[in-house]
Amino acid sequence: MELKVTNSPFNQEQAELLNRILPTLTDVQGVWLSGYLTAIQGTSISSVTTSGEAQLAPVAANVIESSKEVTILFGSQTGNCNGLAQKMAKKLKELDFQITLSSMGDFKPNGLKKVQNLLILVSTHGEGEPPDNAIPFYEFLHSKRAPQLEDLSFSVLSLGDTSYEFFCQTGKDFDKRLEELGGKRLSPRVDCDVDFDESAAEWMNEVISSLGQATASSTIANVGSGSELSATESEYSRTNPFHAEVLENLNLNGRGSDRETRHLEISLEGSNLHYEPGDSLGIYPENHPRLVDELIEAMGWNAEESVVIHKNGDRKSLREALLRHFEITVLTKPLLTQIANLTSSAGLNELLKTGHEDALRIYLSDRDLLDLVQDCSLKDIPAQEFVSILRKIPGRLYSIASSSKSYPDEVHVTVRTVQYEQQGRDRYGVCSIQLSERIQAGDSLPVYIQHNPNFKLAENPDAPIIMIGPGTGVAPFRSFLGEREETGAQGKTWLFYGDQHFSTDFLYQTEWQRWLKEGILTKMDVAFSRDSDQKVYVQHRMLEKKQELYQWLQEGAYVYVCGDEKKMAHDVNAALATILEQEAVSAPRKQRSI
Repeated sequence: MELKVTNSPFNQEQAELLNRILPTLTDVQGVWLSGYLTAIQGTSISSVTTSGEAQLAPVAANVIESSKEVTILFGSQTGNCNGLAQKMAKKLKELDFQITLSSMGDFKPNGLKKVQNLLILVSTHGEGEPPDNAIPFYEFLHSKRAPQLEDLSFSVLSLGDTSYEFFCQTGKDFDKRLEELGGKRLSPRVDCDVDFDESAAEWMNEVISSLGQATASSTIANVGSGSELSATESEYSRTNPFHAEVLENLNLNGRGSDRETRHLEISLEGSNLHYEPGDSLGIYPENHPRLVDELIEAMGWNAEESVVIHKNGDRKSLREALLRHFEITVLTKPLLTQIANLTSSAGLNELLKTGHEDALRIYLSDRDLLDLVQDCSLKDIPAQEFVSILRKIPGRLYSIASSSKSYPDEVHVTVRTVQYEQQGRDRYGVCSIQLSERIQAGDSLPVYIQHNPNFKLAENPDAPIIMIGPGTGVAPFRSFLGEREETGAQGKTWLFYGDQHFSTDFLYQTEWQRWLKEGILTKMDVAFSRDSDQKVYVQHRMLEKKQELYQWLQEGAYVYVCGDEKKMAHDVNAALATILEQEAVSAPRKQRSI
């Protein structure tokens, strides 16, 4: 429809300009313009001059006149923030923003002074620490070298886990520091628990609105879904898992072992899911039926009562909801606080009192929901009210132990069964005991691929690689070597592996031996801690081979470490530091003596 002077508040020149430009606008540009005009407060005509020119009321003070340039920085350990940052970048590009998307580790912090709009997406690692690729930027921002940022508008999305004491601490630190340096918030920081999809989508919408794009057409409904899928993309994701058939479920440990390690081979046929070495497989587990039944009995509930499990109104029986949809084995302080609001339990309120933080921390570390119900004599809480405050059961991530080039349409994982007794009751890993006791070949599991760009094979196939993976930490290196076998990579490879006993706990022994024989694996050093009077671990083997290991590092070797982050990773890091210090000092003397 042509705009005319007689049917609009525009003069002839303005009408002609609009008639020329409006037909050329794309749908996205039209949405942007509509959102921009809608976002302006007080757009009604305040007066009309004798020439027919409309005068608009001043823009409200709270509308941000922002640049079209947006910098998105992510700090990610397992890839979640990376994925969210890419989704945000894609949405803003569709709205004609100019986007700089970067890992914090790749961003040059000296350029921060020039940034006008900054979006931070960051997870919290370990005990409130930044993820590895965020450390340099984090340290710069908290140093005296950090510039004043009075012209900066920013917003922070923080990912974490409420079962940890320092929930979302890294995101909180970034948010506080950017404000201290003079930055102004585009929108408030959002802290996400393990089930982050809805919260992240709300944050994205808030940011888009603050950037002047408040329109229904630009709303992000779910960060886990895409609009139009290309032929290479899968419809299955973290929020829409693929129900995959289990092909094999084997115990890798020998008879007499104190451990049980399951090797699962899972079909991805028909899913269009793709992975690379270093990625992880997410599995949505089920709670143990016995624990579910005991919890229902302790609370005096009816197992067949219908309860709402989602904001969209989906309903399931109470037993089904507790079995497959809600987490009941992990306690958090926010959960205890919400339960306290539903009951008058003196024991629970005592536990939550200020000054009892140490006792609460200990309680949360080794109790589950049934313990809480029994210890605090919780009763008379309606089932619907109770489940409405539980968080969704999160997927468990396992390093992929196969190369898709070796096993097309399959994915393999290595899972150690966790089972022990505590407080007079049997305890177990939710997913590992399900895989051990209740999953057989032919059953299906809801799965998704978790891409991890921080743990990838070197792009140069000739580069040496050093792999350190005791126990199930060796899983991704089976994937690495399978991939290098298929691609014909020529670089040297060295594996450090450890477990308890050589005879019963040597995972994938025949495969390592075959790869050694064929030259795919150049060197292998093992440490079986219970086979000698003195316990020997992988870090001890590294120190024994420190001269050769240092030489590999000098040749540009990539070092990969996978396993227990609380102890093993620190011990390995300390061993590497010792090797670098000692060999770097002695190397010049050796050169002079030649």
